[in-house]
Amino acid sequence: MEKVLLQSDCPKLNLVNRGKVRDIYDLGEHLLIVTSDRISAFDVIMDEGIPLKGQVLNCISLFWFEQMSGMIPNHIIATDVNDFPAATHPYREQLEGRSMLVRKAKPLPVECIARGYVSGSGWKDYQRTGAICGIKLPEGLQESSRLPEPIFTPSTKADIGEHDENIPFEKAIELCGRDTAEQIRDLTLQIYSRARDLADTKGIIIADTKFEFGIFNDELIWIDEALSPDSSRFWPKDLYQPGGPQPSFDKQFLRDYLETLDWGKVAPPPKLPEDIVRQTSEKYREALERLTGITL
Repeated sequence: MEKVLLQSDCPKLNLVNRGKVRDIYDLGEHLLIVTSDRISAFDVIMDEGIPLKGQVLNCISLFWFEQMSGMIPNHIIATDVNDFPAATHPYREQLEGRSMLVRKAKPLPVECIARGYVSGSGWKDYQRTGAICGIKLPEGLQESSRLPEPIFTPSTKADIGEHDENIPFEKAIELCGRDTAEQIRDLTLQIYSRARDLADTKGIIIADTKFEFGIFNDELIWIDEALSPDSSRFWPKDLYQPGGPQPSFDKQFLRDYLETLDWGKVAPPPKLPEDIVRQTSEKYREALERLTGITL
């Protein structure tokens, strides 16, 4: 199996955050984001890394940022290590293919979720209330049914180990101001709809996705990652069958495996068998190849 990068080690750079997947370094004017091979499920980071996952996430995000560049500016400045500041060059081996130099934006305090299908926490919500995040939906929907129109369901941002909390749109207005909340709602639905239609031509259903936006020079920009298998549910179109969970190209495969274990979904995580690690890696790489034609 390929070597995995569980965490970057760049001692002469200023590490400011190590998230579930990404390590962020402050380079002064800009930030350096390094996408590791870590994987989390149920907000717990697994001990094993997934080979090539960091490169897959980086490639897919770059693909979508480029596709949507006419809709909204994003935070990317450079993706080639040769174009990064000289201080990063000693760490080239760790950075190549899995890092980006980005603008320093002030992140908004909400995560922006677009749902086109009833799945995950949305399905649980619908079963209980007939609605998702207070948005009333038609009766009789099945698990994984396509919604008549995509919906915007924002959430709060949780710390590592905590769970994000779905919030009504009114709360997003409270947190961001009405103009910004309406802008991110409209952008989230526009980007999702366009991405869903494009992915459909490549044999992938994007069931839902999560975006982050920030403010840079008083302008709204798209930050973090873009429509990756970590921030979205990707389903193979040819196997789609509403009425239950779907096969997936994302970490839902890992979640489904973990659901079979006697594990309380809190740290420490269980040990992952080699075949689960390998199959998870294959699913990420297949998503990349289908979407972009790039093979890793």
